Amino acid sequence: MSDNRAQRYRLAGWWRGVRLIDRFESHVDEGADRLALVSGGTAMSRAELWHAAGEAAEQIRSLAGTTRRPVVIHLPNCADWMVMFLAVLRAGHVPATTPVTTPEAHLCHIFGLTRPALVICDGQDSGSRSADAARRAAAAACGPIAVAVAEGGRLTPDGLPTPPTATAEVPEVTAHLMFTSSTTGPPKAVSHSEDSLAALNMQFAERFELHQGTPVFMPSPLGHSVGAIHGCRLSLYVGAPLILQDEWDAGAALELVARHRADFTAAATPFLLDLANARWDASEPKLASMRSFLCGGAQVPPALIRRCRAELPNTFVTPLWGMTEGGLTTCVRASTESQVETTVGEGLPGLELRILDAGGALRDAGSGELAMRGPGVFNGYYGQPELYAAEIVGDGFFRTGDLARIDADGYVSITGRLKDLIIRGAVNISPVETENAIAAHPDVVGVAVIGWPDERLGERICAAVHARVPLDLGEVLAFCAEQGLPHRYWPERLVQVDGFPRTAAGKIRKQQLRDELVAAAGAAETMHGSSAGPRQDTNR
Repeated sequence: MSDNRAQRYRLAGWWRGVRLIDRFESHVDEGADRLALVSGGTAMSRAELWHAAGEAAEQIRSLAGTTRRPVVIHLPNCADWMVMFLAVLRAGHVPATTPVTTPEAHLCHIFGLTRPALVICDGQDSGSRSADAARRAAAAACGPIAVAVAEGGRLTPDGLPTPPTATAEVPEVTAHLMFTSSTTGPPKAVSHSEDSLAALNMQFAERFELHQGTPVFMPSPLGHSVGAIHGCRLSLYVGAPLILQDEWDAGAALELVARHRADFTAAATPFLLDLANARWDASEPKLASMRSFLCGGAQVPPALIRRCRAELPNTFVTPLWGMTEGGLTTCVRASTESQVETTVGEGLPGLELRILDAGGALRDAGSGELAMRGPGVFNGYYGQPELYAAEIVGDGFFRTGDLARIDADGYVSITGRLKDLIIRGAVNISPVETENAIAAHPDVVGVAVIGWPDERLGERICAAVHARVPLDLGEVLAFCAEQGLPHRYWPERLVQVDGFPRTAAGKIRKQQLRDELVAAAGAAETMHGSSAGPRQDTNR
């Protein structure tokens, strides 16, 4: 980043040079007995959380040494996650946070990329396959990686203690390592600074009027960027209680929000849909205390937004667009209903959004690939500087890989992902309009539109649909016509599924879905003979 741009962010007040632990310590000093954390049957005050983290920090130093290194936190949503996160910061190390759903092969890649001094996971008695995967990945890494078990705020070495290895210190510009959702390949290690993350927290707090009296509800994994930024770090930044949910259950979530009067959350589309579908017999509306629900990770169908106005009358539901790399756009309460339904809103203050057109020019409005720079944007891919350099265009703009349209008011509409485009007869087709149309069907729970291999056209449009009842392709096409979907976006194949492979953020792993469905169809056609033309398959 240029010195001029960094100076501009400082002068604007977005970069203040205050560490998260120093900010939270000031909250402790202001009100030590105030509630900081609720997780299951555990409730901790600010002082209790701070004290537990201090004790764990001493243990981390003894296991990981004092040279500033990554420490991987591989835990489910629980009190220990928050204790260990603060402890890593207090020990002078860098938290590297991973969802417990991270595949073992990806953990091996992450450990090789970041060379952590320590991996913190849950206990052997928990029956956790995620912890076993972390242990195996640490054992398979080049060079010893210490593993410790977190339980009740204490760390226990897993096996014989491993002496810290002499490895280069992590630069100060890296304050937190997060990992991309890896829908198309191995995860990348995203490096954020204290300033870039504080800018996001500060701007969200201002936009949604968050403070120490507005509890944050977080069902999203803390190991993913949504939970880490908008749950863990946001609650510590503003001094608000963090209400955690580990195992997702929509009915339990409604009760947690009501009991603790949670004000704010950020979660993926499936969470919102489940809440809209959940039974609720209380006298007050669902999520009555929650003023803001930011829905991201996957496209939010307009039909779901409209439904939530009735199901969640007290709650402002807005799409949230962002990446592990930063950025972030939302609608605001002054946005029109049309803007909330058809766009992902406007950027946070200072976020510069541009359209990279087919000729490689950056434009303020129009359609093309979305590019961004701003105070909340990351500073590089840790251990892979060449990947970062390849995605920078112009004067420091990061290519997001999202296809978008920016209108004259600065509102952004996401029209697809470059890697999700269906190339049918040499014509690029985005799946978003087809998915939004089918998602409005009353019997559809979820939908993913993918390219199906075709000898003549290259790909055809295939809709993988999770529905409450069996659906016929003809019925779906008739519904698409009723929705006004242009004929060129109509699916040519329908596959019914019982669910989708998803990332921790709720994104559908489309490449995995396509590979599995094509393989299953190939096996079936080998057994029963092949056929051409429009198809309806089931995968139930």
